[in-house]
Amino acid sequence: MEKVLAQVKLDEFSQIAKFRTFADLTNIIVRNAFMLAGVISFILLIFGGFSIIVGAGASDTKKIEQGRSAMVGAVLGLVIVISSLWIVQIIEKTTGLKLLNP
Repeated sequence: MEKVLAQVKLDEFSQIAKFRTFADLTNIIVRNAFMLAGVISFILLIFGGFSIIVGAGASDTKKIEQGRSAMVGAVLGLVIVISSLWIVQIIEKTTGLKLLNP
């Protein structure tokens, strides 16, 4: 039996080669964190709404309160994330620095 070894250029798969500076890497991480926060908030809103509906159908006030607190937490978290993005954009406009590249 003969061994066959594939030859692969590693620099084609290297994700580190895309980031020329530390700011580029930070930019990708921050943008993905904003997206992940939005997805988590959406999932929590769905979970909270479903929990409220199930609790109302079963007349379970504990389940209703749990759903309400999940929805309030999701909305507050999303507001905090969006506010932080706005603060970064205000800093960019006032100082002229490019913190988050498009």
